[in-house]
Amino acid sequence: MRGKRVHVASSHELNPGEYSRTPHGWRAMTPNGHLANLDAHDVAENPDGTITVSPSIKVMSSRWDETKKTMVPCQVWHGYLERGEWLPA
Repeated sequence: MRGKRVHVASSHELNPGEYSRTPHGWRAMTPNGHLANLDAHDVAENPDGTITVSPSIKVMSSRWDETKKTMVPCQVWHGYLERGEWLPA
């Protein structure tokens, strides 16, 4: 998926595939709609305005496990953002 750099004041304004340098740092919305905080990543700005992020972007969440009767972590997106292009791992 081709991503899009946008200028927003809050990460809550991002749409899937968009990324921005907010007042709080680089943030991105994965193609499947999960917010990625890029503070722990190296973000390189390319001459065309796109970004390349390393290492890979892994977004975790949690879900209810009925058998364990507790919340368990789960991966909701894992992949790369290279020159503005979202690539799955």
